[in-house]
Amino acid sequence: MRILHTSDWHLGKNLEGLSRMEEQELFLKDFIDIVEEKQVDLVIIAGDVYDSPNPPAKAEKMFYDTLKKLSAHGERLTLVIAGNHDNPERLVAAGPLARDHGIIMVGTPKTIVAQGDYGRHQVIDSGEGFVEVDINGEKAVILTVPYPSEKRLNEVLYDAMDEEEERLKIYGDKIKLLFDNLSEKFREDTINIVVSHLFATGSEESGSERSIQLGGSFIVDGSCFPKAAQYIALGHIHKPQIVQGTDKRARYAGSPIHYNKKEIHFAKKCFIVDLKPQKEYTLEEVDFKVYKPIEIWKCESIEWALEECEKNKDRECWVYLEVNTDRYIREDEIKLMRSTKKDILEILPILSERENEEFVLDSFADKKIEDIFKEFYLKERAVEPQQEIVDLLLSIIQEQEGEETHETH
Repeated sequence: MRILHTSDWHLGKNLEGLSRMEEQELFLKDFIDIVEEKQVDLVIIAGDVYDSPNPPAKAEKMFYDTLKKLSAHGERLTLVIAGNHDNPERLVAAGPLARDHGIIMVGTPKTIVAQGDYGRHQVIDSGEGFVEVDINGEKAVILTVPYPSEKRLNEVLYDAMDEEEERLKIYGDKIKLLFDNLSEKFREDTINIVVSHLFATGSEESGSERSIQLGGSFIVDGSCFPKAAQYIALGHIHKPQIVQGTDKRARYAGSPIHYNKKEIHFAKKCFIVDLKPQKEYTLEEVDFKVYKPIEIWKCESIEWALEECEKNKDRECWVYLEVNTDRYIREDEIKLMRSTKKDILEILPILSERENEEFVLDSFADKKIEDIFKEFYLKERAVEPQQEIVDLLLSIIQEQEGEETHETH
């Protein structure tokens, strides 16, 4: 059986308030081509299909159109689980209609998938947290654990925990108990897979994904996953990686697009995994394209920054602009940068620091108010004040002195 593991599409996601849906549409088109080219039997989407529980209508349409094309009229099976960004009920609302297209939707750890035909394939057994599927005569038992919040975890485990002490187990212990119970469904004559959306210890966060940790409690150890699982398809972390302590069986596929400037230093990809009962998997990594790169421009001056904007004005890229300067960037200069190069996300002045310079306010009596203000401004902001700021301050002081003189008379 050949599966494709992907996750964290975050359809509808913005970057500094600007939509990424054009890039997402390009990704989805290429993704369908990859699935067809690689002759995938089962597509696994391990959570965070959307970026919010209430996604834009366009994002939902993109997703359903993609599922329909992935299906190839029911010839291919697709399994989707909910992540922490998804609304489980909303995600699976189209589940009954999706069956004809070979699509299995799982919203919570308590979800029981209906048995029967899914496109040209079958769900031959199911229960809370697992499905057994028949794909072209090959059978696979898949443990399905969508984002297990503390509340959902307690709901699905309550009957399995007899003693009050057990009910107070920490999050990681509860996850292990859940997987221990579910792994009894694994058999030697089936392909055995785990699909979940959670944060395993040792995983390297990319910076974009909002952590589900709460005081360190919402973390699981790699040892919690069943030993009999041949492959463990995970979602939640945006950097593709192997979970430590799992003999390379547990992997995060990561997100398909660079969603944050901290993610730009690693490739985005999906995993093509070939599996047979009682055999180690073989894996191929497929890199995704970068449709519109996020770039950080480090400029040594305001003039340099303006030149970069002009030179790159026709390039498609998102830009964080860092400008070394000894003064604040004027409003007209900011407007010129943004009008010259579209999709500038941020203009950050990096003010020069005066090294080894100590500031001491000398006696006020010996200095003009203008000089005192300049020294104070320099101390607070590390740059000399522009003359218009000094003039403004002096004009305010003169107005106040004039009012006081008028009142005395």
